[in-house]
Amino acid sequence: MDYKNKWKEMRAGNAFLALEDGTVLHGYSVGAETDREGEVVFNTGMSGYQEILTDPSYAGQFVTMTYTEIGNYGMNPEDDESRKLFLNGFIIHNNNEPSNWRSEESLSNALKEAHVPCIAGIDTRALTTKLRTVGTLKGYMHCSKEALSPEEGVKRAKAWCGLDGQDYASKVSCTETYKWDADVMRSISWGVADQLPEAKFKVVAYDFGIKWNILRQLRLSGMDVTVVPAKTPAAEVLKMKPDGVFFSNGPADPAAVKYAVDNAKELIGKVPIMGICLGHQLLGIAVGGKTERLKFGHHGCNHPVKNLKNGRVEITSQNHNFAVVKDSIPADVEITHINLNDNTVEGIRHKKHPMFAVQYHPEAAPGPYDPRYLFAEFKEMMETAK
Repeated sequence: MDYKNKWKEMRAGNAFLALEDGTVLHGYSVGAETDREGEVVFNTGMSGYQEILTDPSYAGQFVTMTYTEIGNYGMNPEDDESRKLFLNGFIIHNNNEPSNWRSEESLSNALKEAHVPCIAGIDTRALTTKLRTVGTLKGYMHCSKEALSPEEGVKRAKAWCGLDGQDYASKVSCTETYKWDADVMRSISWGVADQLPEAKFKVVAYDFGIKWNILRQLRLSGMDVTVVPAKTPAAEVLKMKPDGVFFSNGPADPAAVKYAVDNAKELIGKVPIMGICLGHQLLGIAVGGKTERLKFGHHGCNHPVKNLKNGRVEITSQNHNFAVVKDSIPADVEITHINLNDNTVEGIRHKKHPMFAVQYHPEAAPGPYDPRYLFAEFKEMMETAK
């Protein structure tokens, strides 16, 4: 379809987004012609839609892009953050055909091939304002040719179980153990390094929905990384004799991933540990803390976080709907970082054992590079333990 010259025809399409509160937003389909339920969230990044689409942490969600022009630079395999698109749907204002030398495929074609629906023509900033006011909502995206009334769409949105209490980490995790980047091409062909440093540390990374750039940054920091499925017992990990263990990002409710919390409890004190995002929440629960759902979550690459040790403010990339409750953190764990937008916990460190975690994404995909020093801190922690 010639999107530029068929605006009226597109507006007359039957695609719509129905929300559980009865709101219905009409638009046109630019992705797969299918219907899907999902939790509606918004991302404030002005770029990085490919990394967002391939971030497993968005499984179960409809991602709304607040920036109005999406698709300009297309899609390419070098910028993927995982093996596939895991999100349930995509919501944008205007879809653009690609015009970039790195593009190998249009956004629309990539969504269709991945069977992910996408509705365009939506006033995404008005939708974002609504979500900020009332909180995250369940939604139903109708992009198929099936005859469906908006009222029925609202009913289906209300009837969906949602993400609370749901273990999505096991759905997006790898099914078999593997060595990250055995032929080194994923780490050096991305444009960040001509050669890799010597791998002096053996790290086992739990895959709860791990992003490839986290693995890339670990390797670029001199770590030989083996990735294991989400439900791998702690005893099996210890048999691998790692210098350190990494707890990854991932989707949905951390309180539902009880097996990971149990594994964390077994590992803390026996091996240096680093966690990011869901990994931060799981480690927070493992040391005795609790988690809570945020009103509309943190999704974007411009969140200010204060490092309480040196007073510096880092601009960070974030993607999560839950957070560790500040008042639940025990005395033997210190808070190292806080979010300056809402004062939520962004980092913790154990006072007795080699363990730390952050809520945000220091691998910056997409996002700024301010917090990349954390990978060096993990390496220093392993050096000290040795």
